[in-house]
Parts: sequence; structure tokens; C-alpha cells
Amino acid sequence: MIRINLLPHREEKRALRKKAFYAMLGIGFGVGATIVAMVGGYNARAISIQSLRNEELTGAIVELDKKIVEIKTLREEIDALKARQQAVEDLQADRNQPVYLMDELVKQTPPGVFLKTVKQEAQKVTLTGSAQSQERVSELLRNLSGNSPWLERPDLQEVKAGTIGGKDKASGRAIVEFQLSVMIKRPRDKDENPDGKAGAKPGAKPTAEAKS
Repeated sequence: MIRINLLPHREEKRALRKKAFYAMLGIGFGVGATIVAMVGGYNARAISIQSLRNEELTGAIVELDKKIVEIKTLREEIDALKARQQAVEDLQADRNQPVYLMDELVKQTPPGVFLKTVKQEAQKVTLTGSAQSQERVSELLRNLSGNSPWLERPDLQEVKAGTIGGKDKASGRAIVEFQLSVMIKRPRDKDENPDGKAGAKPGAKPTAEAKS
């Protein structure tokens, strides 16, 4: 006797496979969503922590900028006070400059040189005078350049022949008339050269421009 199974077992198996597929799909979706949520939460936490650090750094930078501005302001005030102090010291020191100047001119003027006028403008002193010869003028320049602790950088501006003791060149005595300028130091500049030299740059020579 032949038995025939009329139950739809194929359809049932197909339905079971579909249910299993959907179940695995749901499990995979759930696992994926869980992983995405965990990664997203970790990233959000990391971003939040980094944002807090950035805020702390920004606050620290702002504080440092304020301190830098304060330090700059203090330095400017200190520099201004130093400049005022130096100006007062220079004014006090400049009162004694005529004494130093006259004393040095007496010491550094060689025999045979006669000064006619002495004119001072700030630190520049202009001298006019006469000498027995050009060698005497050169000696005066050397003295002002290397022997004086108060005078420096002499510059011969004019030198020309002249006469004295007569109405004309034939009856008068020949002399050399000159005009030169020299710089006088302030005490603070003098103290920078304790060896007593004139303070000119190494290798510097007094300049001379002869005019007929």
C-alpha cells in the first residue's frame, strides 16, 4: 500500500528558513547598531574630553596673553623711567661740561697754537684759531683724537694761510688759520672708556679737508 504525504512540508521548510534568515538579520542589525552606538559614544566622549582640554588651553592662552601685555607695559614704563633718569643725569652732568672743556683745551693745545673762538652746540664744539705751522695744527688734532678723555672725533673743517703783525703779506708774519670741530663726551660716555682714550673707533683717523 502506497502512502502519500499531503502536508506542505516544503513550504514549512521554506517558511522556517525565512524566519531563521530574518532572525539572523535582526541579530546582525542589533549587533551592528550596538557597535555603532558604542563607537559613537566613545567618539563623543573623546570629543567632549578634547573640547574641555581645548577650552582649558584657550583659557590658559588668554591668561598668558594678558600677562604678556602687562609685562610689555611694565617694560615700557621701566624704559620711560630709565630715559627720564638718564635725561636728568645728563642735564646735571652737562652743567660741568664747560669746565671740562676749558681744562682739556688748555691741556691739549700745543705751543704755537692760539685759539680765537670756542662755540659749543650740544656735544659739538667748534674751534677757530691760528698756528705757527700746519704741523702745529696736526699736533692739536692728534692730541684731541688720542690724548683727551673728554674730547673725541676731531674734524678739521678749514685751514688756510694768513698773516699777522703787518698790513700786508710782505710785511706780516705768515701763520695758518684753521677751524675744526670736536665732540665732548658726557661723564657716562667717558666712564665707558676707563683707559682715558678718546673713544674713537679702532683705526679711525681725524679727518681733514683743506680749503684754500
